[in-house]
Amino acid sequence: MEFLFYNMRHRKTIRLRKYDYTKEGWYFVTIEPNDRKYSFCKILNGNIILNKIGKIIDERWRWLFSRYDHIMMDEYIIMPVHFGYNHQNKLDLSHIIGAFKTTASKRIHEARYPNFKWKRSFHDRIIRQDELEIKRAYIRNNPKNWKKK
Repeated sequence: MEFLFYNMRHRKTIRLRKYDYTKEGWYFVTIEPNDRKYSFCKILNGNIILNKIGKIIDERWRWLFSRYDHIMMDEYIIMPVHFGYNHQNKLDLSHIIGAFKTTASKRIHEARYPNFKWKRSFHDRIIRQDELEIKRAYIRNNPKNWKKK
Protein backbone atom coordinates (compact mmCIF):
# COMPACT_ATOMS: atom_id res chain seq x y z
CA MET A 1 0.00 0.00 0.00
CA GLU A 2 2.80 2.43 0.74
CA PHE A 3 4.09 1.96 -2.80
CA LEU A 4 0.71 2.87 -4.30
CA PHE A 5 0.38 5.94 -2.12
CA TYR A 6 3.92 7.04 -2.92
CA ASN A 7 3.30 6.84 -6.67
CA MET A 8 0.01 8.75 -6.64
CA ARG A 9 0.18 11.80 -8.83
CA HIS A 10 0.46 14.95 -6.73
CA ARG A 11 -1.89 17.75 -7.68
CA LYS A 12 -0.39 21.14 -8.18
CA THR A 13 -2.39 23.83 -6.49
CA ILE A 14 -3.26 27.00 -8.34
CA ARG A 15 -4.30 28.75 -5.12
CA LEU A 16 -2.20 31.60 -3.77
CA ARG A 17 0.28 30.13 -1.30
CA LYS A 18 -0.14 31.06 2.35
CA TYR A 19 -3.38 32.95 1.66
CA ASP A 20 -6.27 32.19 4.00
CA TYR A 21 -9.23 31.57 1.67
CA THR A 22 -11.55 31.34 4.68
CA LYS A 23 -11.08 35.00 5.53
CA GLU A 24 -13.70 37.46 4.42
CA GLY A 25 -12.96 38.99 1.05
CA TRP A 26 -14.02 39.46 -2.56
CA TYR A 27 -13.12 36.89 -5.19
CA PHE A 28 -13.56 36.67 -8.96
CA VAL A 29 -14.00 33.01 -9.89
CA THR A 30 -14.29 31.16 -13.19
CA ILE A 31 -15.53 27.56 -13.50
CA GLU A 32 -15.40 25.53 -16.71
CA PRO A 33 -16.68 22.17 -17.95
CA ASN A 34 -14.07 19.48 -18.45
CA ASP A 35 -15.16 19.09 -22.08
CA ARG A 36 -16.06 22.17 -24.12
CA LYS A 37 -18.70 20.22 -26.05
CA TYR A 38 -20.98 20.95 -23.09
CA SER A 39 -22.04 24.50 -23.82
CA PHE A 40 -24.12 26.46 -21.29
CA CYS A 41 -25.73 28.98 -23.64
CA LYS A 42 -25.63 30.82 -26.94
CA ILE A 43 -24.97 34.50 -27.37
CA LEU A 44 -26.96 36.29 -30.05
CA ASN A 45 -26.48 40.02 -30.55
CA GLY A 46 -25.00 40.37 -27.07
CA ASN A 47 -27.89 38.51 -25.41
CA ILE A 48 -27.47 35.27 -23.47
CA ILE A 49 -29.85 32.43 -24.29
CA LEU A 50 -29.41 29.67 -21.71
CA ASN A 51 -29.75 26.05 -22.76
CA LYS A 52 -30.81 23.24 -20.41
CA ILE A 53 -27.38 23.00 -18.74
CA GLY A 54 -27.17 26.79 -18.40
CA LYS A 55 -30.59 26.91 -16.74
CA ILE A 56 -29.51 24.24 -14.26
CA ILE A 57 -26.34 26.20 -13.47
CA ASP A 58 -28.38 29.36 -12.91
CA GLU A 59 -30.88 27.56 -10.67
CA ARG A 60 -28.17 25.82 -8.62
CA TRP A 61 -26.21 29.06 -8.20
CA ARG A 62 -29.28 30.86 -6.86
CA TRP A 63 -30.03 27.86 -4.61
CA LEU A 64 -26.52 28.01 -3.17
CA PHE A 65 -26.94 31.62 -2.08
CA SER A 66 -30.34 30.92 -0.58
CA ARG A 67 -28.79 28.06 1.42
CA TYR A 68 -25.69 29.84 2.74
CA ASP A 69 -26.34 33.20 4.34
CA HIS A 70 -22.58 33.61 4.92
CA ILE A 71 -21.94 34.49 1.28
CA MET A 72 -23.17 37.47 -0.66
CA MET A 73 -24.30 37.16 -4.26
CA ASP A 74 -22.86 39.75 -6.57
CA GLU A 75 -22.54 39.88 -10.34
CA TYR A 76 -22.33 36.57 -12.18
CA ILE A 77 -22.45 35.49 -15.79
CA ILE A 78 -23.12 32.22 -17.58
CA MET A 79 -21.18 32.14 -20.84
CA PRO A 80 -21.00 29.39 -23.49
CA VAL A 81 -17.99 27.58 -22.00
CA HIS A 82 -17.53 29.10 -18.56
CA PHE A 83 -19.33 30.49 -15.56
CA GLY A 84 -17.86 33.55 -13.84
CA TYR A 85 -18.84 35.49 -10.76
CA ASN A 86 -17.79 37.83 -7.97
CA HIS A 87 -18.62 37.04 -4.41
CA GLN A 88 -17.80 37.93 -0.87
CA ASN A 89 -17.70 35.16 1.66
CA LYS A 90 -16.85 34.07 5.17
CA LEU A 91 -16.55 30.39 4.21
CA ASP A 92 -13.75 28.49 2.51
CA LEU A 93 -13.94 29.23 -1.22
CA SER A 94 -13.29 25.56 -2.11
CA HIS A 95 -16.25 24.50 0.07
CA ILE A 96 -18.60 26.84 -1.81
CA ILE A 97 -17.38 25.72 -5.25
CA GLY A 98 -17.56 22.07 -4.17
CA ALA A 99 -21.18 22.43 -3.04
CA PHE A 100 -22.11 24.15 -6.29
CA LYS A 101 -20.34 21.64 -8.55
CA THR A 102 -21.79 18.65 -6.69
CA THR A 103 -25.40 19.80 -6.79
CA ALA A 104 -25.19 21.17 -10.35
CA SER A 105 -23.56 17.96 -11.63
CA LYS A 106 -26.29 15.84 -10.08
CA ARG A 107 -29.02 17.87 -11.79
CA ILE A 108 -27.14 17.96 -15.11
CA HIS A 109 -26.74 14.16 -15.03
CA GLU A 110 -30.45 13.79 -14.25
CA ALA A 111 -31.17 15.96 -17.31
CA ARG A 112 -29.59 13.25 -19.49
CA TYR A 113 -26.04 14.51 -19.70
CA PRO A 114 -24.44 11.59 -17.81
CA ASN A 115 -20.89 12.29 -19.03
CA PHE A 116 -20.80 15.93 -17.96
CA LYS A 117 -17.90 16.82 -15.66
CA TRP A 118 -16.37 20.02 -14.36
CA LYS A 119 -12.68 20.77 -14.63
CA ARG A 120 -11.17 19.56 -11.38
CA SER A 121 -10.46 23.02 -10.05
CA PHE A 122 -11.42 26.64 -10.68
CA HIS A 123 -9.66 29.89 -11.42
CA ASP A 124 -9.82 32.59 -8.79
CA ARG A 125 -8.54 36.09 -8.32
CA ILE A 126 -8.60 37.94 -5.05
CA ILE A 127 -10.25 41.29 -5.74
CA ARG A 128 -8.98 44.42 -4.07
CA GLN A 129 -11.68 46.92 -3.14
CA ASP A 130 -10.57 49.31 -5.91
CA GLU A 131 -10.98 46.52 -8.53
CA LEU A 132 -14.52 45.47 -7.64
CA GLU A 133 -16.32 47.85 -10.02
CA ILE A 134 -13.94 46.88 -12.84
CA LYS A 135 -14.79 43.19 -12.35
CA ARG A 136 -18.51 43.97 -12.20
CA ALA A 137 -18.29 45.88 -15.49
CA TYR A 138 -16.31 43.03 -17.05
CA ILE A 139 -19.05 40.55 -16.11
CA ARG A 140 -21.87 42.82 -17.36
CA ASN A 141 -20.11 43.51 -20.68
CA ASN A 142 -18.85 39.99 -21.33
CA PRO A 143 -21.77 38.94 -23.61
CA LYS A 144 -21.39 42.07 -25.76
CA ASN A 145 -17.67 41.41 -26.15
CA TRP A 146 -17.99 37.65 -26.77
CA LYS A 147 -16.53 36.32 -29.97
CA LYS A 148 -16.97 32.63 -30.68
CA LYS A 149 -13.57 30.98 -30.77
